[in-house]
Amino acid sequence: MTDTVAEEKDPAAPAWRDRTLAPAARADALIAEMTLREKVAQLFGVWVGASAEGGEVAPYQHEMEERTELEPLLPHGLGQLTRPFGTAPVDPALGALSLLRTQRRIAAANRFGIPALAHEECLAGFATWGATAYPVPLSWGATFNPGLIREMAERIGRDLRSVGVHQGLAPVLDVVRDARWGRVEETIGEDPYLVGTVGTAYVQGLESAGVVATLKHFAGYSASRAGRNLAPVGMGTRERADVILPPFEMAIRESGVRSVMHAYTDTDGVPAAADERLLTGLLRDTWGFTGTVVADYFGITFLKTLHGVAGTLGEAAGAALAAGVDVELPTVKAFGEPLLTAVADGEVPEALIDRAVRRVLVQKAQLGLLDDDWDAVPEALAGADLTDPRALRGSVDLDGAANREVAGRIAEQSIVLLSNDGTLPLAAPARIALIGPNAEAPAAVLGCYAFPVHVGVRHPEVPVGIELPTLREALAAEFAGSEIVTAAGTDIDGSATGGIAEATALARTADVVVLALGDRAGLFGRGTSGEGCDAESLALPGVQQDLLDALLDAGVPVVVTLLAGRPYALGRGVREAAAIVQSFFPGEEGTRAIAGVLSGRVDPSGRLPVSVPRGPGGQPSTYLAARLGQVSEVSSIDPTPAFGFGHGLTYTTFRWSDLDVDELHTHTGGDVRLSFTVRNTGRRGGTEVAQVYLHDPVASVVQPVQRLIGYQRVELAAGAAARVTLRIPAELAGFTGRDGHRVVEPGALELRLGPSSTDARLTVILTLTGPARRLDHTRRLHADFGVTPLDSGGR
Repeated sequence: MTDTVAEEKDPAAPAWRDRTLAPAARADALIAEMTLREKVAQLFGVWVGASAEGGEVAPYQHEMEERTELEPLLPHGLGQLTRPFGTAPVDPALGALSLLRTQRRIAAANRFGIPALAHEECLAGFATWGATAYPVPLSWGATFNPGLIREMAERIGRDLRSVGVHQGLAPVLDVVRDARWGRVEETIGEDPYLVGTVGTAYVQGLESAGVVATLKHFAGYSASRAGRNLAPVGMGTRERADVILPPFEMAIRESGVRSVMHAYTDTDGVPAAADERLLTGLLRDTWGFTGTVVADYFGITFLKTLHGVAGTLGEAAGAALAAGVDVELPTVKAFGEPLLTAVADGEVPEALIDRAVRRVLVQKAQLGLLDDDWDAVPEALAGADLTDPRALRGSVDLDGAANREVAGRIAEQSIVLLSNDGTLPLAAPARIALIGPNAEAPAAVLGCYAFPVHVGVRHPEVPVGIELPTLREALAAEFAGSEIVTAAGTDIDGSATGGIAEATALARTADVVVLALGDRAGLFGRGTSGEGCDAESLALPGVQQDLLDALLDAGVPVVVTLLAGRPYALGRGVREAAAIVQSFFPGEEGTRAIAGVLSGRVDPSGRLPVSVPRGPGGQPSTYLAARLGQVSEVSSIDPTPAFGFGHGLTYTTFRWSDLDVDELHTHTGGDVRLSFTVRNTGRRGGTEVAQVYLHDPVASVVQPVQRLIGYQRVELAAGAAARVTLRIPAELAGFTGRDGHRVVEPGALELRLGPSSTDARLTVILTLTGPARRLDHTRRLHADFGVTPLDSGGR
């Protein structure tokens, strides 16, 4: 017989240390003991960098802010530490030791013993030296595989927690509205349902590892005019409600997310950081979000300096707090002395500070940071000798084999075969001419938030920290019996054409040309894709189109292979290339995945998360266009894409058949049930991505011609078949009506079933009956899919 002993309480311990109380009760008890300055101290971060020798962190001097010294702040406490691992290269074990020592110092310096919450970027993996560089989010969207993305995010979360990090600033749930925007690579795609499902899976994975995920950028950032970073947003309330907001709503309802980051932009003149209707009315009062809202870096200061809606930093702080922003990042500015002065002068109610600090402290209680036995030693250093930093170096591996295996699967499933005349897979050609500016560029697989690009470029003396095989190296390993000759032809964004003739001459000596085109990721104009690297058009950067055209005239099959952060118009290449392989910064395993697709070792199964334009102009345009947003007789611009959303070929063929619909009439509150068969009619295995699009021919407001409402990957061996069943709630036909409320209306609907938005294999015409039905935030968001393998007899 065993006795169960309840946790004993220390009668002398304050109530906020009592783990038997709810986090909110603990937060309230602590707030009651805090001074105003101590409460405010929990509402900001300080940007620091970990010591490369394992000592305490040092404040980081950013070009947009003065250096913030830690020492004067610590007696009052500190809310957050900003990017201790992501500011400069540091060995992970020594970074963890540096953070540990700093946390002990922070806890010892304030009278409550409260440590800081540490956050890092994790857009495409933990953004630190030596950590796995996974494919960028646009590649996640191309997989159409939320389960795989959740698996990746859980691995990222475990790595973050293992070294003492509590919060990750991802995922980006912005829906692409203009592909010229530099941050397209950071998004999941141009469809809100795809963005919502994949983004929610990422959050579930990160949160399952105990890390606070952060939805960003709330809301409208991707809809800036002309695709310019931070430019004003001019969209209407219906576009915002039906395109921009649904991914955030889905993630909040289904993922357990605990933080949201406001967008930089203003919509119709109201900056998101000062939008109380958005950050409080919708996010909290309607959707029920209870976590923290953090500022995008310098976003509160921008209310004064960029938006001009505040005359002083104190006014900016008050406006942000009133709207619902809880934490200023990356470092203290408006939420420091300006906020304290504004409270003292009666301009900002202290109740707003109490509201914000309560949310912060609830989160710290949830993370164990208020517990009396809190220990600064992270999992990665448990049991280690912390007195000898030299012995720790190299002891923490953030890029292990399991991480790389997941990165490789995502890369393989994200590669999209846009076209193929039968040249692929390559049948062991004797001589391959690998040409193009990305042929031998190790960083061609990385987006702008990968550590080697984001930070490492400022430290050329430090090794990259991860293996980044070039495309040439990957092809040499994949095609061991082939001779591979290489020429750049041109660079990514230059104007020099002198190398094109040499590259063309080399191409004529080969059996096939693999042409590696695309982008160079960077920040604020230092790349062709990335934050602050917006494009005037969707023409290939530099003179890459000239190189492509010259090679098309060389008389040798050209396999265009894109390593890019956005879709580009390819001119003649759409019609004349032997094949086009599209990848979106596929991460450290990306070139191996590309080589596998070219050889046939990997069956291509990616689908486009964004449309590929036919021409470089005519933007903004996405597949979510209304009738007059598509080709018409009243405009000379044809926005029809070269390859539409959801498109992607395989090395096999599939037949869709035997559609069965239970009932062609259902109530506006009912369901539609249907089933169909997908059979692999080719000679090799492959994956079909079954996609369901809704077309509403007559509605009370203008609707897109079609929109995605469900999808399912179906893997089939050669000759195999599966029965796909669907239950589609009528709520999925809902939209924002004229009165601003979401509604599902009676009338005819069309369901288009197929492998892409441009290839409907089966069509269902059905009728919704009964009255128009108002919907709210409790409505159903998904169709239910089932996939049942059939035997050779079709049963």
